Amino acid sequence: MGAIYLVRHGQASFGAADYDQLSELGMRQSALLGKWLAQTDQQIPLLVTGSHRRQLQSSAACLAAMSGNAAGPELQVLEDPGFDEFDHKQILLRFMPRFADSLFSAYLEQQEHPERAFQRVFVNAVARWVSGEHDAEYTEPWPVFKERCNAALARLLAQLGKGQTAWVFTSGGPISVICQQLLAIPDRQIFDLNWSLVNTGVTKLLYRPGRVSLSYLNNFSHLVAACDPALVSYR
Repeated sequence: MGAIYLVRHGQASFGAADYDQLSELGMRQSALLGKWLAQTDQQIPLLVTGSHRRQLQSSAACLAAMSGNAAGPELQVLEDPGFDEFDHKQILLRFMPRFADSLFSAYLEQQEHPERAFQRVFVNAVARWVSGEHDAEYTEPWPVFKERCNAALARLLAQLGKGQTAWVFTSGGPISVICQQLLAIPDRQIFDLNWSLVNTGVTKLLYRPGRVSLSYLNNFSHLVAACDPALVSYR
């Protein structure tokens, strides 16, 4: 059987003017993943990313830390925007129209625990998006997002030969949608899974002609091995 490894990007820059870039922690998480892959003698013959900078930066930091163990001249690199994350800014704005980016940032700065405050708002904003009751208000409604992510997986499967391996650096949304399809998780529960995905956590899929299955979900052994709980983050 072949294998596809889905990697959630390293921690992005929460609260910064430009969210779509790795934080210092995100760079370290990605490097630790690369070192762990080298130590366990794993290779990346085919690397796929979405088009977001945080995904591209995560894959680059991981490969750099592998120090040549990736695949040498054999390494193939593909970019597929189908593995991009959903537009979280639009989803927040549709839920709280009075908050433009700067106003929402100011609101969070006033909170005692900004990340917790963001999570409370974001959970409700996402629930509105997934509900199907406001699809016309979004550039990419929830059903369209799901179709895009599953189509990206289908394109990758069509490119892979028997027994081949691919590593996909993507985001929590696409990983959740792909797992939803494999495990028949209802829409109303899918973000319970999404919130649990760790930055640079690895999810492994196994495939053979006509069948894809989940081998394991959200493995972050490379972070646990560093013996520093602060390395584990969720956004």
